[in-house]
Amino acid sequence: MIKNILWDFDGVILDSMQVRDYGFRKIFEEHTHEQVEKLIKYHRTNGGWSRYVKIRYFYEEILGQNISEKEVLALANKFSNIMREELIKPEHLIDDSLKFIENNHTNFNFHIVSGSDENELRFLCKELKLDSYFITINGSPIAKNKLVFTVLKDFGYKKEETILIGDSINDYEAAKVNSIEFYGYNNTKLMEQSREYIESFDEHQLR
Repeated sequence: MIKNILWDFDGVILDSMQVRDYGFRKIFEEHTHEQVEKLIKYHRTNGGWSRYVKIRYFYEEILGQNISEKEVLALANKFSNIMREELIKPEHLIDDSLKFIENNHTNFNFHIVSGSDENELRFLCKELKLDSYFITINGSPIAKNKLVFTVLKDFGYKKEETILIGDSINDYEAAKVNSIEFYGYNNTKLMEQSREYIESFDEHQLR
């Protein structure tokens, strides 16, 4: 029986991909279109990874340049300011998952484990009036597999009673390394990796 649900945020609760695409294009607008689009492709493929990883990847792998931790943090803060302004708009919420969360937050133990910056994530959840539904809201720069491990450890959850719902291969890998079940959502490419794939929460019985 499922008692504990760990939620990814982007693409599962909030439809934020296009806004985050815009954010990366904006902070790197001085670089060439070709270079930035390589990052966008990497960003979309690795939706569960943090902006810190993606910014470093852009410099080290695409530009072939070194970047200091201070420079990474400055760009991440610039990105976060754009996100805070755009993503507090309720129209970005995914109605299907939101209704399930609103109707079931007393039936399960809900936690968020996200690749988004933790401070930004908590700000967005508060602004969007989501924070009361979740016991903890956890994000980067800590890696998602470690976030999952910490929730399991701190709350003493049984792995067979815990699942992770996500929309990226990184979510699947975080669930796998922690030996909990992964339920794919909002990305049909994950059907093969998912024990169960959620087409719609209205039609899917979690038990």
